[in-house]
Amino acid sequence: MHETLGPIPAHELFVLLGVLAAGAVFALEARRRGQTDERLAYVILGAVVGGAVFMRLGTWMQHVDLRANASLAEQWLYGNRSILGGLVGAWLGVHVAKRAVGYRARTGDLFAPAVALGMAVGRIGCLLTEAPGTPTAGGWGITLDAAAAERTGAPAGVGLHPSFVYEIVFHLVAFGVLWLWLRHRALPPGESFVWYVASYGVFRFLVELVRGNEVAWAGLTRPQLFLMATVPLVLLRIAYQARRGAYRGALQPAPREQVDA
Repeated sequence: MHETLGPIPAHELFVLLGVLAAGAVFALEARRRGQTDERLAYVILGAVVGGAVFMRLGTWMQHVDLRANASLAEQWLYGNRSILGGLVGAWLGVHVAKRAVGYRARTGDLFAPAVALGMAVGRIGCLLTEAPGTPTAGGWGITLDAAAAERTGAPAGVGLHPSFVYEIVFHLVAFGVLWLWLRHRALPPGESFVWYVASYGVFRFLVELVRGNEVAWAGLTRPQLFLMATVPLVLLRIAYQARRGAYRGALQPAPREQVDA
């Protein structure tokens, strides 16, 4: 478990690399689809700013009694980072930016593979700096020495679920599906991102069982409570789209003009 790689903190380094990887994929897909409007730069800026703000502040209100929470300044400087908060912030930032500059084209299909690859890279930083997960009897567990255990608050000398490895694999598989297959299907515009978010929400709820995060209520962690409130809404949207026939023929190859755009 390494907090730094050279002069740069490991977590921040891989977050930066993840953003760069996502930006490269976004640019390639935008070019392939012919979406080269200069206003896309503001949409990307909205995603980055919104994601950064909500990643830092997304875990602020952990207690019903607001006095028990850190101040916003303390949360920004020392609070936990939230990937789920970052995703919500990026989504809000995109919609605010699009409305501000009058950009109406759907951008979900540009963001879906970009976010998947960026998340896979960024989670390497979490793997190197945070507590891996709960104890496991399997032979694939990560065993921490005393120093790493003290730094992360995890037990030393026992195999721990490599929960961040599970996430990295999930996002790499999702990127492969999105980049190599789904982007060439006849899905309605923007729907690949909806499918990606829904699948990640379900996966993340399950991986929380071995993440080792603090239980907040009824045996559930705060991320699980958040996902219980939001993932059903996304799944209902997918079900509504399916019922109205929006996905009819969606997994067939896209028309040549759409593929070559």
